Amino acid sequence: MQSAPRPRPRLVILDLDGVVYRGSQAVPGAVGLVVALRAAGVAVRFATNNSMATRAAYAERLASHGIVASADEIVTSTSATIEHLREHMPAVSSVVTLGAPGMLDELRAAGFRAVSAAEAAPPEWDGEALPQPYDAVVVGLDPSFDYRRLGVAAAAIRAGARFVATNADLLFPTPHGFMPGAGTIVAAVQAASGVEPLVIGKPQPGMFQAILTMGGVGPAEALVIGDNPDADIPAARRAGIPSVLVLTGVADAALADGLEGDRRPDWIAADPAAVLDLLDLRVS
Repeated sequence: MQSAPRPRPRLVILDLDGVVYRGSQAVPGAVGLVVALRAAGVAVRFATNNSMATRAAYAERLASHGIVASADEIVTSTSATIEHLREHMPAVSSVVTLGAPGMLDELRAAGFRAVSAAEAAPPEWDGEALPQPYDAVVVGLDPSFDYRRLGVAAAAIRAGARFVATNADLLFPTPHGFMPGAGTIVAAVQAASGVEPLVIGKPQPGMFQAILTMGGVGPAEALVIGDNPDADIPAARRAGIPSVLVLTGVADAALADGLEGDRRPDWIAADPAAVLDLLDLRVS
């Protein structure tokens, strides 16, 4: 049996989809884990590659599952993208988005002149140059993704816009299985534009590093709990943070047993409730 992380972490970062909930259904044991962590004085933060909603909306969603969290305790791939643009691409002002309305709202609230790919070209558009150039195209998970939006995003990139992907997750867990993730849309845009994207979210370590900096916590004093060995776990490893893979999302036991390298977590737990045993947080 794997031993518990020692010493007890000062900060725990939880992924959302597949760890705290799947679609509208809470993952069993997730609420109890968060309650136990906070009761033990451990700071809790949430980091999701999902770009479809605002941080305030994610706080409301957590509340619907019995977890009270402020928007400041949540980092999304959209909020991470906004911070990256501000810090590393200050000249970016006009943006085409290929994503859900929540991503568009967050970019606009941050001061960007953002327009959906659905509205960046006239109705009769047929592949010609867009009416105006854009500084960047930001791509995330878009449930309304279609051929025309793909064409508009690719045209903007070919015209010189920077290609920025909020994340590259190939799978999106639902209560009943999986749907295509943002990475499938990113791959389509890359194929159509011929340009490789800059990926901001996990497996890049930036989201986790920002959380550590804001919390004043060192990597060895933190712990990441995720479900995706292609996103959460390598991001944690690259940030120097120990990690737990829970088997309630993308990975099952058979997959977890064969993980190697950056995809191999420090610990594997069947579900969030089992993490309580790893951390020795159960109350008898």
